[in-house]
Amino acid sequence: GATQKCLRGNIISPFSLHFWLFHPLLFNPSPDPLLPCMKKLYLFICLPLRILFFTLFYLQQMSQIFETSPKHCAKKGSRFSFLNKKLLKILSTLIFSILSLILLLWFILHPAKPQFVLQQVDIYQLNFSFPHLLNSSIEITLETRNPNQKVGIYYDELRAYASYKGQQITVETLIPPFYQGQQDTDLLSASLVGIGLPVAPSLGYEVGQDQANGKMLLLVKVDGRIRWKIATWVSGRYRVNVN
Repeated sequence: GATQKCLRGNIISPFSLHFWLFHPLLFNPSPDPLLPCMKKLYLFICLPLRILFFTLFYLQQMSQIFETSPKHCAKKGSRFSFLNKKLLKILSTLIFSILSLILLLWFILHPAKPQFVLQQVDIYQLNFSFPHLLNSSIEITLETRNPNQKVGIYYDELRAYASYKGQQITVETLIPPFYQGQQDTDLLSASLVGIGLPVAPSLGYEVGQDQANGKMLLLVKVDGRIRWKIATWVSGRYRVNVN
């Protein structure tokens, strides 16, 4: 008799296969420190499962292309239907367990941002050598706290400076790098200095008014990068901005 063909579904194209396997990785970079860790878990656990599932699905499709008779096709279809259900159940259980573990780690270890408090500010110099050139000398004391119970913080490249009325009145001062353990509190001191900084001529009048009133509103800014430490894993650098 004539050979019968059993065609059940279309074979996935290479482009759709690539998207199906790798589309979870097509996201924008995020400052969230656990995303790189979750990405590694996906690459080493979830991705092989997806590849295995597709391989079995592809072999099933190929095995159904050429069969000898409709009766043979029916037997093959029944057998593959049973195997598919069993395989899908196993894969679903594995993937659900892995995702549950990832979500559990996410909620337990999801780090909170460090907290900064300006403890003290001492202004030793704030005057003008010319109407538009400012000289300043300011000492600051910052308190930084790590609120996390399971996550340590590496502070890298922290730079502090002061601004007044929207204008920077000191140069950036580098704060030495340090590590902060879980729920630790540290005091940071920095000398903020500016010599001959160009500013708007009107700033001299505003500084004089505030000095006469006995109070002055300064803005202290800290910019830099931090890294999170979870057990032995250390994240990449993430930007931190403190006002």
